[in-house]
Amino acid sequence: MTESNQPAQQPDQPHSVPPTAGQSDSGAREQGPSQPEPGQPDPLQGGSGQAGAHGTPAGLGDVPASFAPAQPQVSSPGAGLGDVPASHSSAQPQVHAPDAGQAQLGGSGPGQQLPPSGSGQLPPGHPLGLGSTTAQFGAEPPAGPPTAGQYYLPPGYQPPPVPARPKGRGKVVAGVAALVLLVGGLSGGLGGYLGYTFANESSSVSSLDTPRPASQTSNVPAGSVEEVANKLLPSVVQIKFESRAGSGEGSGFIISSNGQIVTNNHVVEGAATGGTLQVVFQDGKSASAKILGRDPSSDIAVIQADGVSNLPVVTLGNSGDMKIGQGVVAIGSPFDLSGTVTSGIVSSLDRPVSAGGESRNSQATVLNAIQTDAAINPGNSGGPLVNMQGQVIGINSAIYSPSQGQGQAGSVGIGFAIPMDQARRTVDEIVKSGKAKQTVLGVKVESTEQGAKISEITPGGAAEKAGLKAGDVITKFGDRRIDESDTLVAAVRSKAPGDKVTITLSDNRTVEATLDGVEVG
Repeated sequence: MTESNQPAQQPDQPHSVPPTAGQSDSGAREQGPSQPEPGQPDPLQGGSGQAGAHGTPAGLGDVPASFAPAQPQVSSPGAGLGDVPASHSSAQPQVHAPDAGQAQLGGSGPGQQLPPSGSGQLPPGHPLGLGSTTAQFGAEPPAGPPTAGQYYLPPGYQPPPVPARPKGRGKVVAGVAALVLLVGGLSGGLGGYLGYTFANESSSVSSLDTPRPASQTSNVPAGSVEEVANKLLPSVVQIKFESRAGSGEGSGFIISSNGQIVTNNHVVEGAATGGTLQVVFQDGKSASAKILGRDPSSDIAVIQADGVSNLPVVTLGNSGDMKIGQGVVAIGSPFDLSGTVTSGIVSSLDRPVSAGGESRNSQATVLNAIQTDAAINPGNSGGPLVNMQGQVIGINSAIYSPSQGQGQAGSVGIGFAIPMDQARRTVDEIVKSGKAKQTVLGVKVESTEQGAKISEITPGGAAEKAGLKAGDVITKFGDRRIDESDTLVAAVRSKAPGDKVTITLSDNRTVEATLDGVEVG
């Protein structure tokens, strides 16, 4: 028989543990202890084990001090990372007993004390459900009163979960950051290069990118080389000749619509003894031609193109009005290049030269020429020298060249043309009679320091009639100063037969002479 105040003894029953509660790192289950003996302190309530002590529900009785239900094992923060090891670094707070003498949770002594901060241990019977065993943590919790700075948690406290830190995340972040920096650097460098290239390309200028200018439809400026060329080119021709002595070419200009053409004597003289002539017009058409007349002393000739009509003709100007420095244009066929146009100025007037570029060894061909720097080359002979109004003021005839070689001389900017005032009279005579008259004084002269000395007098000539004698030195012919013999010849050729002129001698005497004319050609 048992005493009425003693509860019936309970048989030991195994404590049911959830499948995952109390597992250690190796996966073994931790079983909680058996039911506490009657009269023993309840580890969850504390006190002497009396019924109802400290608010224990009536009828439950005391809970044995050794009762320690199995607690679930706390996993490491972060799902699926395993159990918390004994060296867990998270500091755990300590739970102070409600009063002195109260049993420790899962042990004896005055209240449960949490392990020291940083130990990674949790107390036995902790509400987190780790169970009463301390084998998992490797040490018993210290007994005795709590130390300064410790604090306690109430029963049933559940700490908040610690965010998980995935393994390898730092390396991934570092790798991503490095990749971003690399891509950014490459992008920046590429962008800078493209920007620099684009800036250079956008700042450069190309003539090929500019639009083609509109066609010029305005009128040609008056008095320009272009206007002169447009006006004269249709009236300028190329002349080719062939003879037993050889062949050659020159230039000429049309003075009549039926094909009369003016040129130099030295251009056509090769055909005068059985050769042939051919004229090539600006439009490419050609025609045969024949000599109407020529004057070797003035280097002028006129030819007639066969079977042509309605040809454009030139306008003849007044060479006496030309001044040094005025602009001129030369047109011809230098070196067989037909329709060539060059320009320059009047470099000098009344320049005595030998016709056809011959050396000054024959007074019969000395000219009173216009000097120009417009390019005149072999093949230009016989072509027109034109003022800026498009009027012919001279016939290109000779050039000066210092070359002593065997080849043809080229222009050095010194060319000569027969003045149109002189040539016009000769051309008119040839057209009318086929013959030309040469103006003469009736003397032979030689150069001296004072001027032109008369060496011979033609009987019955103009000089003898004027009272001139051999030995007289002529220093002035009209208003023109005479410094040598060629200057006197050129001055006489510039006049027409029958002209009267005053002649001044070195002894200051003056005489008046009427010039004669001699038929030539």
